[in-house]
Amino acid sequence: MTDKTFNVEGMSCGHCKAAVEEELGKLSGVERSNADFEKGTVEVRYDEKRVTTGDIKNAVEEAGYTVAV
Repeated sequence: MTDKTFNVEGMSCGHCKAAVEEELGKLSGVERSNADFEKGTVEVRYDEKRVTTGDIKNAVEEAGYTVAV
């Protein structure tokens, strides 16, 4: 398993946190995610053999936010 923190732009409330975590939870291979709208981050534990950082970025974008590089 891999743990990685992603910077997410645009989160500002608990609903934002829930939306990001919900989309990430749909990915097969994501064990857990913890978004922090105050810090603008999401910590993700995932199986890199089953999900890529690109998949994670796409899920965050699907929730309506942007992963900062």
